Amino acid sequence: MLQYQVCNLNFFKNIIKSTVILVLGVVLFSCEKRLNKIQNKSKVSYLPVSIAENINTRHTDSGRLTSILESPKMINFSNRKFPYYQFPDGIDLTLLDDSNQESVVIANSAVIYNNTDLIDLRGNVVLTTATNDTLFTDQLYYDQKKEWLFTDFPVNFRTKDYLTNGNGFDANQDFTNAQVLEVTGRIYIEE
Repeated sequence: MLQYQVCNLNFFKNIIKSTVILVLGVVLFSCEKRLNKIQNKSKVSYLPVSIAENINTRHTDSGRLTSILESPKMINFSNRKFPYYQFPDGIDLTLLDDSNQESVVIANSAVIYNNTDLIDLRGNVVLTTATNDTLFTDQLYYDQKKEWLFTDFPVNFRTKDYLTNGNGFDANQDFTNAQVLEVTGRIYIEE
């Protein structure tokens, strides 16, 4: 009788082991299919839509040329939930006011956000106006809708008469309303 119970116990252990292995196999197989779907979808959604080299684009508003953008490389991520264009190798942006006066902005890299119409310029940003006023900073935003430039990074702003240092900057596109924020120093320049 004892031998019958031991055999019976081994039989149940084998059935339980087999069932557990079968259930684990089914679960792992179904998870693997889902994992593959997620991985394939993720790969596509994180890849850029396109990559362009040596670009030269012109933006117009109501038939008037308002900006010219040049860059060695543009990466298009318009397939993201928050779409953007990345310029990892630098950017040269010319802004034209109503009287076709040019201001030029150069930077080591830039990102243009589609939903907000903001351009985020980074790394050795230099902005030169038509009157040769020059702004130096490591980061500058340009709001295309409002035609407004701003930053809270340290800046050096050189005009004809002054060199002003501060922490932040605000200006309209044609620099008729430009101001250095949190001024840390101002030097009069004699010609």
